[in-house]
Amino acid sequence: MHVRELAVPGAYELTPQLFPDRRGVFVSPMQGPLFQSRIGHEFHVAQSNLSRSSRGVLRGIHYTTAPPGQAKYVYCAHGRALDFVVDIRVGSPTFGKWDCVELDAESFRAVYLPVGVGHTFLALEDDTMMHYLMSTSYVPELEQAIDPFDTTLALPWPADTEFVVSDRDRVAMSLNEALERGLLPRYEDCVAEQVGP
Repeated sequence: MHVRELAVPGAYELTPQLFPDRRGVFVSPMQGPLFQSRIGHEFHVAQSNLSRSSRGVLRGIHYTTAPPGQAKYVYCAHGRALDFVVDIRVGSPTFGKWDCVELDAESFRAVYLPVGVGHTFLALEDDTMMHYLMSTSYVPELEQAIDPFDTTLALPWPADTEFVVSDRDRVAMSLNEALERGLLPRYEDCVAEQVGP
């Protein structure tokens, strides 16, 4: 597995080895011991989710209140997506910065998002299926959202896209509003939560 650290500290792009033959291809997008040896800590999976999206569907920027926070391991099982990691951790040396990885069902490249980091993606094809492994279970009252079109963050969405956005994401607060309201995770809390039990 090839591992590349992203511009947001603690976030990584992971590209697994593919095993093609005349039947198709076999791949293990997530391998616990290999993840631990490359990233430096375990990833405990508490929940697995799958989303299917049409071309132009934009989900996020989502994050979980920290503590407890939530780490994610995300890959594309079908289709293609632009996946963004956004540093919203107050006190982080890269606060407000982001990085982007194109995920697809050809490479099965994955993105690991540490606790406290925002996540958003844009489906580039119909029937784009994103598989998420999460370190904590979904708790609705802990889920937060930031405007994916926030001009402070200036994420480079493709200009020719007809976006399909949920009502919740359409009215999400800006990064500065979340900061003023004290709703953003603190970097030191996120680092402390990262390793887990």
